[in-house]
Amino acid sequence: MKKIAVFASGNGSNFQALVEAEKTGVLGAKISLLICDQPEAYVLKRASAERIPFLCVSPKCYSSKVAYEQALLEQLNRENIDFILLAGYMRLIGATLLQAYPRRIINIHPSLLPAFPGKDAVDQAVNAGVKVTGLTVHYVDEGMDTGQIIAQRAVEIETGDTRESIQKRIQLAEHQVYPAVVQQLLHDCINLNLEGSK
Repeated sequence: MKKIAVFASGNGSNFQALVEAEKTGVLGAKISLLICDQPEAYVLKRASAERIPFLCVSPKCYSSKVAYEQALLEQLNRENIDFILLAGYMRLIGATLLQAYPRRIINIHPSLLPAFPGKDAVDQAVNAGVKVTGLTVHYVDEGMDTGQIIAQRAVEIETGDTRESIQKRIQLAEHQVYPAVVQQLLHDCINLNLEGSK
């Protein structure tokens, strides 16, 4: 069974969705490690409650991004990690990890990329006045949400919606889509020549 490390920086709702998918057999892989860069992040409590090993490392403790990622890579190698899943990890991945895990680092983003990359994607969508937003699962490259798209799902913005209500609907969709797409990827069930897949 393939082993997964999840990288997260915040609340960890997608981490929890992945954990639940593992429990029910939907994921078809083992979440072996959580890596977090924020010592106060709630996702650490989630990992502790689920008895999943975690590593909380501040980049500020390292002289460079390369040194920081090298420390992460050493831990990933010790755990024999096959894939990295980003779930609200608020840092760009650098060459050290990308070279070690080519096309094996996946991210989920709360917009229909290439629209609204980066931080506060829901706010960007609201401010732009669009009627449809959504989520994207994509490979990670060195850019800001610029990697090849794997899957997308649209979420309509309805009259009277608030930022919070839109974000809640996107998160509910994320919790369905991310585990399913990961399962398909791990078992080579997605045609990666496609622009995207649902």
